[in-house]
Parts: sequence; C-alpha cells; structure tokens
Amino acid sequence: MKNIIKQIAIFTIILFVFLSFTACSLFNSNARSNPGNATSTGISSTDALSDDTQSSNTLPSDTQSTSIQPTSTVSTETTIPGSSQSNTSNTGTQSGTTQTASDSALGFKVKALYLTGWTAGSAARLDHFIQLAKSTEINTYVIDIKDEDGLVSYESSVKSVRDIGAWTKKYDVGKVIAKLHENNIHVIGRIVCFNDPVLSSKIPEYAIKTKSGAAWLSKNSDGKLVSWVNPYETGAWDYLIDIAKEGIEKGFDEIQFDYVRFPSGKNISMYFGANPPAKYQAIDEFLGRARKAMPDAILSADVFGIICESPADSENIGQNLEMIGKDLDYISPMVYPSHFAPGQIVNGVTFSIPDFKPYDVVYNSLIKAKNRISKITDGYKAKIRPYLQDFTASYMPKGTFMEYGPVQVRQQISAAYDTGCQEWILWDAKNTYDESALLPK
Repeated sequence: MKNIIKQIAIFTIILFVFLSFTACSLFNSNARSNPGNATSTGISSTDALSDDTQSSNTLPSDTQSTSIQPTSTVSTETTIPGSSQSNTSNTGTQSGTTQTASDSALGFKVKALYLTGWTAGSAARLDHFIQLAKSTEINTYVIDIKDEDGLVSYESSVKSVRDIGAWTKKYDVGKVIAKLHENNIHVIGRIVCFNDPVLSSKIPEYAIKTKSGAAWLSKNSDGKLVSWVNPYETGAWDYLIDIAKEGIEKGFDEIQFDYVRFPSGKNISMYFGANPPAKYQAIDEFLGRARKAMPDAILSADVFGIICESPADSENIGQNLEMIGKDLDYISPMVYPSHFAPGQIVNGVTFSIPDFKPYDVVYNSLIKAKNRISKITDGYKAKIRPYLQDFTASYMPKGTFMEYGPVQVRQQISAAYDTGCQEWILWDAKNTYDESALLPK
C-alpha cells in the first residue's frame, strides 16, 4: 500500500512540473518582448512632408485623475463598438493617469471633426455637418482660420494681414459661428503657423534662409516650391497672435495652432545664423507669448505623433513633449498609423507596417506620452486630445497601407479611451468622413 501511495505522489509531482512548464511556454509565446535593435525613433516619409494636410494628391498631417495602473506587458482584447470584429492588440508598458470629464478644460469631452474653410463656406455641407452633430456623438468642429495657403479664411481686420493681402473669403465667419453655436456646437479655430508662403514671401526677412541668403524652399501639398516662416522671427509671432486674438473676438471657442514647428526632414540647407537657440525654445517662447496675449483663451497645438516616443527634440523640429504643453490647455498628437515609419518602435513594440495596426499604434503612442507627462512636476498644463486617422493612405507604396473605414476609425477611438484620453479629433482633409463609425446620440 505504501508503495502505491509513493508512486501516486511521484506521478503527481511529475504532472505538476509538466503542466507548469507548458503554461509558461504558452505565456511566453503570447507576450510582447522588447524588440531590441529595431528602429527606436524617426519620422516616416509622410511626416517629413506634412502635418495635417491631405488631399487627393497630397499627404495627411502636420491632437486626469491620479489612479496609476500597474506596469505590465499584456495582450488586450478590444471589441469594436457597432461591429462584431474584435481587435487583439499587443501593447507595451501600461501606466499613467485617467482623464475624466471634470479634468477637461472645457467641462465636456470634445469629439470633433476637422472642416476646411471651403466646407464651412458651403451652406449645404455646413448644414450636413450640423445634422451630423445633432444625430451622433460629434459636438465640435475644427475650422480653418488660416491654412497652409497662408490666407486667413475670412475678411480680416488685422492690419498686418490686410497690409499684405493675406485673406480671402472662404466663409462668413460671423454667420458660420452663430449657426454652429445655435446648435450647441463647440468651434475650434485652426491656425497654420510657420508653414506660411504668403507671410514669408511678402515679408522676406521673416522667411527661412539658406546660407546664401536666398529663401529656403520646400514642396507644398500641390508640389509647388514655397517658402516657410522662420520660427525664430518674433515679428511673425505677433502676426500669428493677432490673427488668433481676432479669432477669439469673432467667436471661436478655442484656438488650435498647427505647423507650430520647424520644417522636418534632412534640411541641412537651412541657415538660422551662428549658434541659434535650441529650436524647441523658439516654439515654447512663441506659445508662451500667445498665452500672455490671451490669458483666458483655450489654446491647443497639433504636434507630430512621433514625439510621443522620441526623447527631447530628437526630431529637430522644435517639439519637445515635456516642454511644449506648459502654456497650452491641450496638445493634439497626430498619431495617424500611416505616419509612422516601417519598423518603428513605440512603447517597446515594433510595428513592421504601422498602418495595419490602428489600435496598437494609437494606444502605445498615447500611453507612452501620458507616462512621460505624468513624471513632470513643474507646471505642465496641457492634456492630451489626439488627432486620429479617418483616411486611407493610398499615396504610400502598395503593401504598406490598408483601406481605412469605420472599423479602423473605431479601433483608434477605443485605443484613445483605453489610455484614459476621453477627447479626440478625426482628420480627413477632404472632409469625407466614415460617419457610420460615429455613435448615435
């Protein structure tokens, strides 16, 4: 009898060891490990050319309570609202804070679409988007005050704008804002800052120069060579701030600065003089001056999505995540999956083809940004309100992009929510949104 009991005990021990080994093997096969030597930072070719610009022949853009989640490596199963499809997401380090409604600078959660000035100026299209806001979760529109063409989108009374003829009437600003407000819609005015071919050509001393003293030129979204405004030029800061102040006076509820950066890419021909200050200092000082000029305004800025991952201003565009939000209410990282380079590492996860992973790219970008910001103790003000991709990156090589529709849009929104970000903006330069992705009221 004793021998039988002994044999049973030995068999039980062997079985336990075997099951433990099997469980560990299964866990390790599903866990995401640090990819090590893959690309750790960098802007994709699309980021190098554009921020928030996308048209039929252009690239898309140049958008807390204190409960801390435990750090872990997980595989998250997310069900897409309104769809039977679930999204298994590989995520890296998780921690950070949860952004609640009471934390919003506005007292409500912005759920927005971007509209061009021309869309706002079309009565039929404006009515369509008003009805969309009445019937869905959308409560906000971002409308161009000044876009990449360098022209204010309505008749401006700002003297410096009028002096150089830098406005055109795309819409009646008073009527548009009044109509949106009548329907309880929040209105954000977008101002493209330093990508301004009008100001930089009309006032040449404001333009970025080459070492020869000629204006530095870059291809715009139409493939034309245009000049940029030098972000070190404080006279240009005042020009932009005057436009923003007029926007507030016209009734915009918030000002959103876009292209608030230096040109990206390997622009070694640009010359800013001997020993200029760090680029991020110029950008931060401009935003600080804007805050002083508009102390009570809601101010936000669009930033490259890659700065959520890359340290300091390693992209050399003047956007340092730990600094840029100190005088803003919101930053809007443009975490479009199509904008990340193949092989990009974000939050410890390697994305061989980022556009194929809408949930994962957005989730890991935002959680990494929130983790970094949570460590700042010196008066960081801005909350995160991401720009999300509602367009298909068909300009990219075949095999590196996929068709984006309501499922992919909803995956990105779910990713934002899962990081604690309760506000978001969808971007499509054509304003042809996947409206079925939006939840009904």
